[in-house]
Amino acid sequence: MSESGRPDGLPGPRQARRTEDFAALYAAGTPAWDIGRPQPAFVELADRGRLVGRLLDVGCGTGEHALMAAALGLDATGIDAAATALAAARIKACERGVSVRFLEWDALELPSLGEQFDTVLDCGLFHVFEDDDRPRFVDGLRASLAVGGWYYMLCFSHRQPGDWGPRRIREDEIIASFADGWEVETIEPARIEITHDPGAAYAWRASIRRS
Repeated sequence: MSESGRPDGLPGPRQARRTEDFAALYAAGTPAWDIGRPQPAFVELADRGRLVGRLLDVGCGTGEHALMAAALGLDATGIDAAATALAAARIKACERGVSVRFLEWDALELPSLGEQFDTVLDCGLFHVFEDDDRPRFVDGLRASLAVGGWYYMLCFSHRQPGDWGPRRIREDEIIASFADGWEVETIEPARIEITHDPGAAYAWRASIRRS
């Protein structure tokens, strides 16, 4: 699929996302998606008591969602491939007095963790995968979620106009990716807040249960 738009959400040529791309973005400054607080779409889930048990923040960046979960008293783990982001996350955890395990890990290698979680949060990770990597990610996710566990995903929506930012995702793509061994409860219109104009982008918030 030919696209344009930089991985940091700013105008420019779009390119495949590699570990070194993310590491470079964090090393250079604050990426557009790192708003310094949890995304409102996930805060609303927390307020409704939907975050439970052992929680994994996959593609955690500087850790805001794992930190939110830990502040609620949950056993929280965050994984990311960008060491610079994880270093910032660990500093935040110390400053806030909460305990979170942050691991440098490839999200396509979830089964290698050898652990199961009750809740998985994904803010802006699913939409970075190429078509060939999606099944691998979903299979690994299923292996890492307990039966009845929940995967909450926030991703860019095809409703977002323009050609900047990451790949847009359609509802039917989400449904197709989670057709086998999952129950898609809801796919709701949402927003992903960003640090640059226009301040937020159209998104989907999907609530998906492992069956």
